[in-house]
Amino acid sequence: METGHADHGTLKSYLTGFALAVVLTVAAFFVVMHPAMPRTAIIAVILALAVVQILVHLTYFLHMSLRRDNRWNLLSLVFTVLILALIVGGSLWIMHNMITTLMASPSVMPHG
Repeated sequence: METGHADHGTLKSYLTGFALAVVLTVAAFFVVMHPAMPRTAIIAVILALAVVQILVHLTYFLHMSLRRDNRWNLLSLVFTVLILALIVGGSLWIMHNMITTLMASPSVMPHG
């Protein structure tokens, strides 16, 4: 049975990943601090930068790729994301349902 170790990145790849992460963080900060777009556009830009930031971290720091020898790690990550999405989505659904059920009448809502 062959036991292969995951290849680690070089200093150049770590510095590239770090530089990309810093640039993406500064870009997100700039978009928020200097709003030149409508609020929905700002939220969309922040979400897009967050997705790119996640991909940078997965690629440069966690060494995730689509190579054949890395498929089980990628499958584990996808399964983890699926479980987290189910837990968060289910919790939000339950809380929304609870709010609409319990707060259906304006007389029930507290004043203040």
